Amino acid sequence: MQFCDECGSMMHADGDEMVCSECGATVSKDQDRAAEFVSTTEQSDDDVIESEEGANFEGKPTASDVTCEDCGHGEAWYTIKQTGSADEPPTRFFKCKQCGNRWREYN
Repeated sequence: MQFCDECGSMMHADGDEMVCSECGATVSKDQDRAAEFVSTTEQSDDDVIESEEGANFEGKPTASDVTCEDCGHGEAWYTIKQTGSADEPPTRFFKCKQCGNRWREYN
């Protein structure tokens, strides 16, 4: 990882240059140090967790150990998201497969 000398923000690779993501400053890559740099590809949308109200839960994993408070159905789609600090357990967001009711469960 390389940081900008101008503003301290993280820089990203752009061809033979490192470009600051904040101020746009550029620095040539040192070819002797090229092996030290690692470039990654963009994150694909298939592993993004949707937890907002309009999220499409269909096709997500299902849980059969829950009961919908609205209709009493015992199966729901769910996603997991880390809503607190890293040392706290994640939150599960549910959507009832029968009535569409949404709720969350804190572990």
